[in-house]
Amino acid sequence: MRENTQDNLPLEYSTESDQNTIVGFWIFLAAEIALFSTLFATYAVLFGRTGDALEPAELFEPGIVLMMTFILLTSSFTCGLAIHFMREGMKTRLMIWLIITALLGLSFLGFEIYEFIHYIHEGVSLQSSAYWSAFFLLTGTHGVHVALGLGWIVLILIQLKQRGLTSVTNRKVFVVGLYWHFLDVIWIFIFTGVYLIGMVI
Repeated sequence: MRENTQDNLPLEYSTESDQNTIVGFWIFLAAEIALFSTLFATYAVLFGRTGDALEPAELFEPGIVLMMTFILLTSSFTCGLAIHFMREGMKTRLMIWLIITALLGLSFLGFEIYEFIHYIHEGVSLQSSAYWSAFFLLTGTHGVHVALGLGWIVLILIQLKQRGLTSVTNRKVFVVGLYWHFLDVIWIFIFTGVYLIGMVI
């Protein structure tokens, strides 16, 4: 059964405090955009400055990058389904899709860790050159954000289990959904600006 307020607003918008929190989170995301914009600008400036290290085209593996992209974009879809079932008041389905989202995010992190280990074994790291420092800093920062998002989802799942669907838990689910979609958008820029360009230039 759908849980709406008298004003027919979603439950996560039912109080002024919840509304202010959501607006505040949008402001936080704006700050995150500034952070990643700085990292992308740094990467662009240092692109090609590999020194004596291997070139990105020699190391980037299209299959792994495409798999990581597919996994993360799929997790964005499952996160959207979780929000849908939250709005419908279906706690069990909401939790199931949040768990699936978390598992996909964990798989993405697994591939990223494998990728970093592979590159290090091939002889590139933060210290290898200006380019590789920028690469690891940009992609690593995104990976840390994904890991934080996973921890956040786990905590929300615990609260949903204990408290059920309330304006507070719904607001937390909605906010973590915004965060997760933001990370997917950032990854699209990384996929295009880092991996695709790095493989052809």
